[in-house]
Amino acid sequence: MKIDFKKLVKKRTVWEYVIPLLIIIGGIAIDQLTKWLAVKYLEPVNDVPIIEGVLHLHFHKNDGAAFGAFSGQPYIFNTLSVIIIIGMSFYLFAGHAGSTLSSVASAMIISGGIGNMIDRVLFGEVTDFIYFKLIDFAIFNGADSFVCVGAGLLILSLILEIVKEEREKRKNNDKSCS
Repeated sequence: MKIDFKKLVKKRTVWEYVIPLLIIIGGIAIDQLTKWLAVKYLEPVNDVPIIEGVLHLHFHKNDGAAFGAFSGQPYIFNTLSVIIIIGMSFYLFAGHAGSTLSSVASAMIISGGIGNMIDRVLFGEVTDFIYFKLIDFAIFNGADSFVCVGAGLLILSLILEIVKEEREKRKNNDKSCS
């Protein structure tokens, strides 16, 4: 069976590659800079209240995934992360992200995945430092935020696309019935 790559990859403008790449590079840079700052300035003091009892900068190392899942099993999570990053990159750069919103969302997910992957590969663990103490939420970092916000935006963009398609179907059905 022969694969037709022209059908897999949609034609796109240069900016449809450049903007997501800038978002990915910027997200990774922000993530790595904030983790470096956390190690340098937060690790020695461990906890700094921003809003006492609500939002704290709290130094924590995590060798697992979100919320400590897969702790002590780096190969499983690293493999899963690589598969997701490759899949999201194909979705984005092959032109399957149907809107600007889904492109931005995909770039955010990729940047967060790469940001945490860098830590896991270089240090065997991820530096977390943002803690919503009021609700005792998991301690997280910039990369985690990019992945979660990106996933939320991607879901939103998919819902908007479904709504748009349904409206177009109704509009076409109304025209054919007239």
